[in-house]
Amino acid sequence: MAQEKIILLVEDNPDDEALTLRAFKKNNIQNRVVVVRDGAEALDYLFSTGGFAKNTVSDLPQVILLDLKLPKVDGLEVLRRIRADERTKLLPVVILTSSKEDQDVIRGYSLGANSYVLKPVSFDEFIEATRSLGLYWLLINQPAPLQ
Repeated sequence: MAQEKIILLVEDNPDDEALTLRAFKKNNIQNRVVVVRDGAEALDYLFSTGGFAKNTVSDLPQVILLDLKLPKVDGLEVLRRIRADERTKLLPVVILTSSKEDQDVIRGYSLGANSYVLKPVSFDEFIEATRSLGLYWLLINQPAPLQ
């Protein structure tokens, strides 16, 4: 049986979360989406600690959509910790943010982001961006095998 393809959405803005989930639904992306709302919760999910202590390797996501400006632990630190750990270092991480700052783009890629996507302003553009992300990361991309 094929493993369920999970999307981990790390997003603290309820409006952006709702928009992303709506865009997935509109694009018929039916994967399970796990939403965490700060960097500490993302790390708990990925490393099976805190409220996610019962997670197993099968709970690791197919792709992580990571906002940068997060409470508790910022997105770049989350990315640094993902890449520093053998269990998660190969997981695809797409930074999905409204930050256009060059230093964020440079740091994101330097820390090992697979992609850096600006959140589109209009809903139609957001729907298209989400469709493209879903198609690529869930259907086209060949992920590294879980270790």
